[in-house]
Amino acid sequence: MTSVVPDSRTTIAAIATAPGVGALSLIRLSGPDAVRIADLASDGRVSGQPARHLRHCVIRDASGGTIDDGLIARFEAPHSQTGEDAVEFTGHGGILVTREVLQRILECGALPAGPGEFTQRAFLNGRIDLTQAEGVMDLISAQSRLALRAARSQMEGVLGKRTAVARDALLETLAHLEAWIDFPEEDIDPKSGAQLCSSVRAVLDEVDALLATADQGRVLREGVRTVITGEPNVGKSSLLNRLLGCERAIVSETAGTTRDTIEETIHLRGIPLRLVDTAGVRDAADQVEAEGIRRTLHQIESADLVLAVADASRPMPAMSALPETAANRILVLNKCDLGEDASWQGVDAVRLSCATSAGFDGLSDRIRDSLHFGEVDWGEHAVAVNARHRDSLMRSRGALLAALGLLESGGHDPELAAIDLREALDALGEIPGRVDTEDLLGVIFSRFCIGK
Repeated sequence: MTSVVPDSRTTIAAIATAPGVGALSLIRLSGPDAVRIADLASDGRVSGQPARHLRHCVIRDASGGTIDDGLIARFEAPHSQTGEDAVEFTGHGGILVTREVLQRILECGALPAGPGEFTQRAFLNGRIDLTQAEGVMDLISAQSRLALRAARSQMEGVLGKRTAVARDALLETLAHLEAWIDFPEEDIDPKSGAQLCSSVRAVLDEVDALLATADQGRVLREGVRTVITGEPNVGKSSLLNRLLGCERAIVSETAGTTRDTIEETIHLRGIPLRLVDTAGVRDAADQVEAEGIRRTLHQIESADLVLAVADASRPMPAMSALPETAANRILVLNKCDLGEDASWQGVDAVRLSCATSAGFDGLSDRIRDSLHFGEVDWGEHAVAVNARHRDSLMRSRGALLAALGLLESGGHDPELAAIDLREALDALGEIPGRVDTEDLLGVIFSRFCIGK
């Protein structure tokens, strides 16, 4: 995708509040002519009011008639969200009146803002780095407390700062290595070689620490893919309904009632779970049930978490042939209100009853612990890298390992090691946006809503 870098000489405007009727609406202007345009569209006193102060303002049409009245504030560059002169008008939240105000501002010389253009200008003007810009989008789309916490951490620049520290350390190491390359008559001594290797390892450790948050970042943004599986009539659909708090799946004594997968999303102790109820695994009675079982096995292969449900009142069944998966697996013994068969004695499982709701707190705790989503686990991992960050970190890691291999072999190929370190440096620089990433900007900011 080709991006269009905003022209800082233009002034843009957009409605910054969500579509629809509300009590208030906010219209934002940013650019060198923001104040002049606001004067033309209003009673002409915006330029004379102090910066960062609200005052009453009337927006007028070309003939002087009133369109709307509300509060207006102006912000002087660089002390604004975008780093440019900016004006914000807060008026009544009707759909038509808000559009009329925006139309009047556009008639006075502003251009319509594109998706994410205000945040993109903030990045280009040095107000935020690229990770903080992405944090804005994560904050808007956060659907759990932990996701909100991670987004807030990113908006505060935690990921950008950690990346900058690693990058600065790598720059110093590269400078040392290139100084040796420039003076080949000075053989690198063992002490200096050991220091170079130690510095590269320290950066590699930080890269690995950030990569360790990638899975949690994906979970926070996409949810934990949680597959409910087991034999027919053990209570899989009942478990889904109980977790959702509504009758989403049909519950019947007839085996094979669930023929297709059913997917819903919940938040359990702040963890987003994408629950998938599947067909019971057994020898299929017909072609339709066989297809449902095939889909069940496919879902298990792609799961993050598998809730294997069994009937506690029946003898333990023979282990079914389920596909291999790296997912966490929790055994759930349902129907404990009917009594537990002796064959389950000593088996590690969560014991509950979908009929009485007993034991569901224990299930919540086990899910949280198995996914390492407790407060203690997240003390150091408030930063959760996304897919773009992970790609850059993986490329940086590969280059660092290559450079380290060359340096540990005795430093006979310092030029090649320097090339690898520069590659690692560039990959790290992509994360906060310290390299030429014009195409990347187009991809990132296209996900934003207009007015943000």
